[in-house]
Amino acid sequence: MRTQTPFLAFFLAMGLSPSWAAEGHQPVCGADALGTSRTLSVGPRGGLEVGLKTYPQTLPLRDHEVALTFDDGPNAKTTPMVLDALSHECVKATFFLIGRHAQDLPKLVQREIADGHAVGHHTFSHPAITLRRMSTAAAEADIDQGFRADDLAAYGAAGAGPRVPFFRFPGFADTPEVDRWLASRNIAVFGADLWASDWQMMTPATELALVMGRLQKTKGGIVLFHDTKSSTARMMPAFLRALKANGYRIVALVPGDGTAQTRAAPAGWSSETDRIINQVFHAEDAKAHRPGDSDAPAARHAATAPDTLPKRETPP
Repeated sequence: MRTQTPFLAFFLAMGLSPSWAAEGHQPVCGADALGTSRTLSVGPRGGLEVGLKTYPQTLPLRDHEVALTFDDGPNAKTTPMVLDALSHECVKATFFLIGRHAQDLPKLVQREIADGHAVGHHTFSHPAITLRRMSTAAAEADIDQGFRADDLAAYGAAGAGPRVPFFRFPGFADTPEVDRWLASRNIAVFGADLWASDWQMMTPATELALVMGRLQKTKGGIVLFHDTKSSTARMMPAFLRALKANGYRIVALVPGDGTAQTRAAPAGWSSETDRIINQVFHAEDAKAHRPGDSDAPAARHAATAPDTLPKRETPP
């Protein structure tokens, strides 16, 4: 009798039948493939907030362990390129979906699940003003609509809550009220430990050098990419090879029971996300109050769009 792996057990528990599970085997990885070294069960009971860019704790990843995450998809052109690269290296990742994109491209969402990836959530509309500048009721409604759209695309049915209780705020712009609401529903909130900064225009080679340089400093962690970005999609095969060449190991994230373990931030930690958001909001609010600046509101909304919030960071 074939022993169930953590991935297979997870998908069967979800009532899913990934292609490789249905065939009774997993993809065969050669010795030269990066592969997935282990699966980390993330228990969201009571809520969870992880990712050192935003929160003072992260997942208990070991030295040179990496959890790959992708936001904003699916995208008809670039997401298949990312999935092909991950499949070739037998790597598992987490995709945080925008509900309206999942609604438009359900086959890609289903492929992500069939390939063994976790599908998390990233609101329905990815509002340009971020959830931090919406009412709590409006923010929660957009999140719930995203849960329903993602699950309907993925599984053909939507329940009272997301099947995979993983959520990421657009632009990491959370609020205490929404954080408490998510925690009351046992939903884990993911930030990131390092950004690929792929919202900036750059070549695949530049992005590769940037991310590998940041990994060299952090020695691993939760990495934020966007599978909607061409530079990321084109860079991904070389990035996965570079991870293997430099001794990094992939950790896949799946929902678990109970309360997740975390690792505290180092001494002197502060939220880079809040620093950047506050700078942007302050600058744009000042502009909005200048006499005669009739286009200020539109400019403010554009500047605080989630994918551009950290644009003012200076890449190390």
